[in-house]
Amino acid sequence: MSHASGVWIFVGLVFLAAFLLAQSLTIPVFGENRRMHKRLRARLASVQSDVDLQVESLLRKKYRKELTPLEQSLESLPGMQAIARIIEQSGRSTPAYRLVLGCAFWGLATGIAAWALTHRWYVTLPAIVAVAAMPWIKLLRERRRRSAQLDEQLPEALDVIKRALQAGHPFTQCLKLVADDMDEPISREFEYIFTEIKYGGSLRHALVGFLERTPSVSAMAFVTAVLVQKETGGNLAEILSRITAVIRGRFKLHRHIRTLSAEGRLSAWILLLIPLVLFVVIWFTTPTYLPMLIDNPRGPTLIAIAVVLAVVGMLWIRSIIRIRV
Repeated sequence: MSHASGVWIFVGLVFLAAFLLAQSLTIPVFGENRRMHKRLRARLASVQSDVDLQVESLLRKKYRKELTPLEQSLESLPGMQAIARIIEQSGRSTPAYRLVLGCAFWGLATGIAAWALTHRWYVTLPAIVAVAAMPWIKLLRERRRRSAQLDEQLPEALDVIKRALQAGHPFTQCLKLVADDMDEPISREFEYIFTEIKYGGSLRHALVGFLERTPSVSAMAFVTAVLVQKETGGNLAEILSRITAVIRGRFKLHRHIRTLSAEGRLSAWILLLIPLVLFVVIWFTTPTYLPMLIDNPRGPTLIAIAVVLAVVGMLWIRSIIRIRV
């Protein structure tokens, strides 16, 4: 293996390490209990069995009407609805087919350029995957960030609804107050709920649509409470007050967990960066040392094994420091 190949391997390792660290260790430590998620799903299904869970939101209906017949046919392809839901959950209104075609185009262009420059498949293939995956990664990060913002704003929104109910306002007007008085993204979501009800949709359908756009335990608790109260009656203001207290308690526990896990996350960064830092130091301080590994026929295999073990260790550390409550 030539010295140029060693340089490309080094560049690939730097990129892979930075990419995996960014994606694996910048995740929120706070997660949602899957058992609680399933219980709330079951409760929700019991009160809205006559509503299709795969509802089409006002946002999706709006941009579908603006598409040409060809674009609408592309949007109807298998899998596009799931992609469109992820896009919608991230707060964007980009048609799903444009995202798919954009990823394919830039991945192909990157692959052609990488092959023309290096003529090595082990450089071309990772380059294609990395460039094609970047829009998806950015989209998923935006969805996660938006979901966190909605969860943080939800207690205040429920307080607004509770005070409006206590003042005698109807529930639909309370939704409008949240849409008018609060900031994005919670204001937009409650505006969608209010608009759908205003134009003849049922409250149940509008709330299930909100849950599809905001798939979190906090939102599910709010939707379940409202739907159950509409079926069985009760003091909705008091119910929302208790839900608000529970959500704020979860966030308090979240901050406590982040404090307790700070040392573990720092240790993860240090342990995972040590091999890369040593590689760089040895590369510049002792240039004749690393070629024994790189030029040896078994060298790439050993490097690949080291990368795989690093990924396994990263996932292991992630599972340790990511506490679900």
